[in-house]
Amino acid sequence: MAGADRRALGQVFNEVPELYDRVRPSYPDELFADLVTVTGMGERSSVLEVGCGTGQATRSLAALGCPVTAVEQGAGMAALARRRLAAFRNIEVETSTFEEWDDRGARFDVLVAASAWHWIDPSIGWQRAHDVLRPGGWMALLGNVVVRRSGEPEVYAETADLHERFCPGNPDWGHPPLEDDVRTTDEGWGLVDDPGGLFGPTIVRWYPTVQWFNGDGFADHLRSLSLYRRLDRDVREPLLDAIAERIRTRMGDRVSRRYLSVLRVGQRAE
Repeated sequence: MAGADRRALGQVFNEVPELYDRVRPSYPDELFADLVTVTGMGERSSVLEVGCGTGQATRSLAALGCPVTAVEQGAGMAALARRRLAAFRNIEVETSTFEEWDDRGARFDVLVAASAWHWIDPSIGWQRAHDVLRPGGWMALLGNVVVRRSGEPEVYAETADLHERFCPGNPDWGHPPLEDDVRTTDEGWGLVDDPGGLFGPTIVRWYPTVQWFNGDGFADHLRSLSLYRRLDRDVREPLLDAIAERIRTRMGDRVSRRYLSVLRVGQRAE
């Protein structure tokens, strides 16, 4: 995906910051405990967060007591993050793309990107990350991978016919991968482009998490995803209304969305 297209698609979340903040999954406390253990970060460590969104991961970083500079390209998302984080004196939220952000010569001990690095142009982002980190600094990518378990009712299987009816042939429709299969992908930086020799070997940790929704709640969750936000409203809304009705009538109005939260950490190469 070209850099301009990548940034434009990433901006779709800026249309619904309150919804995004309400329905998107956060990250488990164990993940941040492991981030501290692996990187050795503490209250005096400077942290740069790239793509902070509405500040979901930022709140956990702020609770560690370290100073955090959070960069977010969406003005609406950044404004909500500032409101959500107003009680923390150690957080500064700046509105900019990471590629164009003015670092004013600042250098950091840890760079964190939570479900955001895939929106960064890899031809710029990896080198920029290396440059803004101090020698010995750490790069940390956080994410939530949607998974399913064999034999367990899964909402995408139950609504596949609706997806095809309202938006046929979309190559992105399909079942999430099995949890056990995802756990085998424990090398490298995941689905993003590889940084080459800019960072050392990655340390990968997995954390199973789950969200529960009723039909309307699940439809709202889907409204926060880029896959659905980029659909024309006249397609998206009837599809999501039909999905909510299917969950109410065939799935007891209660469905799970399973994740493997993942932490991928690598040290800046010299």
